[in-house]
Amino acid sequence: MPSPETIRTDSRSARWIPIPRVWALTPVRRLTVLCALALSACASVGPDYREPPLTSYPGWKNAPEENSGVPSSPELLSRWWQQFEDPTLNALVSAALADSTDLRSAMARLVEARARRGLSEAAQMPAVDASATARNQVTRPNDKTITSRSYAASADLTWEVDLFGGKRRAVEAAEADVGAVQANLYAARVSLVAAVTSAYIDLRTAENRLAVLQATLASRDETDQITRWREQAGLTSTLDVAQSKSSLEQARAALPSVERSISEARNQLALLAGKTPGAVDDLLGARRPLPDFAFALGLGIPAKTLQQRPDIRAAERQLAAASARVGEAEAARYPKLVLSGSIGADSLSAGDLFRPEAVLASVAGGLSAPIFDAGRIRQTIAIQSALQEQALITWQATVLTALNEVENALVAWRTTNTRLASLNTATTAANEAEQLASQRYQAGLIDLSILLDTQRTLLSLQDQQTTAQGERAKALVNLYKALGGGWSPDAAETAPAAGDSNNE
Repeated sequence: MPSPETIRTDSRSARWIPIPRVWALTPVRRLTVLCALALSACASVGPDYREPPLTSYPGWKNAPEENSGVPSSPELLSRWWQQFEDPTLNALVSAALADSTDLRSAMARLVEARARRGLSEAAQMPAVDASATARNQVTRPNDKTITSRSYAASADLTWEVDLFGGKRRAVEAAEADVGAVQANLYAARVSLVAAVTSAYIDLRTAENRLAVLQATLASRDETDQITRWREQAGLTSTLDVAQSKSSLEQARAALPSVERSISEARNQLALLAGKTPGAVDDLLGARRPLPDFAFALGLGIPAKTLQQRPDIRAAERQLAAASARVGEAEAARYPKLVLSGSIGADSLSAGDLFRPEAVLASVAGGLSAPIFDAGRIRQTIAIQSALQEQALITWQATVLTALNEVENALVAWRTTNTRLASLNTATTAANEAEQLASQRYQAGLIDLSILLDTQRTLLSLQDQQTTAQGERAKALVNLYKALGGGWSPDAAETAPAAGDSNNE
């Protein structure tokens, strides 16, 4: 058996080579020197990412004059629906943010992206494996049974040194992917808040339309009774009775459609809140007027809006990831350095397994480089470069779409206000005309057809007025959605951050 001053360097040849007493430290020192040399040569190939400049757009072309100078507040944008001062709406939005399946799905995708980032980071580090074996061997030389035992234990280290930054580019891409998925989470929150508010407006609009119809039915029913009394008194004909009855039933026929709209809006709110149909009916309560709008819009400047919009953030992060993957693909052109080390023990008895003379150790380094691959690496780089160009175009298109959506929302806000103002004036006049016509008909001064015409006109204008109020409210919702309102980093990521703290 060799003395402690020797070590087996090749277990297959079992040659024993004398070395100094400090043999146990030599492999580590050698590995350290090799790592230092490798790291000193490291450089990341590929393009270094620079965020593209935003499109120059000095001001909104369709901004209302009374709001053009009002600055945009991030705090206001993140909770814009609270300005309506509607407790029911606030409760619905809170319920949706807590239980929406879309939002929970977006949060789960963020956890997945962070885990993938962790995989990319782990690929930069050495891999260490350990093993232990025990073996019984039975032989029968000269008809005699001989049993021998052997024991072995080892720890093996393998590390591919990131000489040219391919793995660092992979981590950079994974980090950008996390940012993109996180921005998509914020975008899901923006869309969810807007969808809940729009569905709530649809519900209140339909309820108010139903109230208008019910009031009209009461008025026409009264007219029908008066017509019947006049017919019994010989003051009018059967034709007037038929016309009155037809007008009454025509108004009543509109009820089922409005009632269906109310039911659909309630079910939509339950769906957005992640609940079964009817689960939010108690929360919705009785009919309420549409939310008020007595507050400034706070538009701000286009540049702030483009920074606030989460879809633009997501597109920019996707561009950064595509840029990093170009460098990851280019790194495949260059040599790879793989360092490996092993330390173990081999003995015939378990008690001798950890004696110095039973220890085995080795250190190795291998360098490999591609010579011929039929253009595979070149084509991979071309693919990633094309994907980078696509990501840039997508980002540019997203910016232009954002500007377009805000301008369209501003036009919708302005035109719905103008239309509603005209309808308010027309409805007031039609209501006065209907009252005068009703009084004149009861006095026998006008025909029934004139009264019915004024009633139909009033009903049409009242229905249009109520619908226009809902359209104006939804135009405001679309405007705040286009401005990127409805999220904040503190509120939008609580669940994923709590469930993935190890990756932070």
